[in-house]
Amino acid sequence: MSRWKSIISKEKLKEWSIDGLFIITGCALGAFSSICILIPNGLSSGGITGICRILQGPTGIDFSVLYYAFAFLILVICGLLLGIGEARKIVLMTVLYPGFLLLFEQFNINLLEEKDVILAAIYCGVFGGVCSGLIFTRGYSFGGTDTIAKIIKSKWMPHVSISKILLVIDAIIIMGSGVFFGRNIALYALVTQIIFSRVVDYVMYGFDSKVVQLEIITDKHDEAAEFILHEIGRGVSNVEITGAYTNTKRSKIITLCSPRESMLIKQFIAKEDKNAFVTVVRVETVWGSGVGFSDLLEDKKK
Repeated sequence: MSRWKSIISKEKLKEWSIDGLFIITGCALGAFSSICILIPNGLSSGGITGICRILQGPTGIDFSVLYYAFAFLILVICGLLLGIGEARKIVLMTVLYPGFLLLFEQFNINLLEEKDVILAAIYCGVFGGVCSGLIFTRGYSFGGTDTIAKIIKSKWMPHVSISKILLVIDAIIIMGSGVFFGRNIALYALVTQIIFSRVVDYVMYGFDSKVVQLEIITDKHDEAAEFILHEIGRGVSNVEITGAYTNTKRSKIITLCSPRESMLIKQFIAKEDKNAFVTVVRVETVWGSGVGFSDLLEDKKK
């Protein structure tokens, strides 16, 4: 028994070590992106970063302090409205990431030799995407505007997907940046967001995959299907399968989605059913209706 406990503890230690490596690397890259590229070049972004950039000028408060304040505010609101379980998911990043922002603020570092907003917008997207990709890969969340989107959905808009709410929130923040910093900065922020999204997908699933297929076997079948249908906004197919060893019939969920959406689904399944079986398959091309799918008549039109 003690031998098995030792093996389990070693596996847990290895998992925590990998988590720590990914999280620290991700936080360092994200903080470097904001403090050493975005701010020195007068740029803005979506999310909490964009809000802090808007407030930084009028208030004169350090970026890291503003970020800490908003991160903790969201953590408290999340705990009150969504419960301690949801708040526990974001508490680590709420403390750790702003700490790296504070650390980099102590050094006068600018990646670019001279001000170049185009290069800065590109590299902010790249560094930020790698940062988030590493964090998402290990199943963690920053607890930023995605948490705000969860709260809005839970309390006021249950029939609207989180991704759509998040898109509107980030759009409002970017437009606000345009009011305070000028339209060009808002447009550069849009470029950064697009690059950011693509890099996140590349980090998690490589360069080849635009769409992935998830096959899920879980005792929480109804909850999983409900989440995919209404939270993610993707279709679900149910396939009856029979285990050869136990001869037990079960229902398997099949869905097609983007790599980023698949990570959200994976996080949900992991929370609901730790014994679930999830397979992720890269899909080269999908023809049909749906976000990210190719038009069925595309080849014919060409």
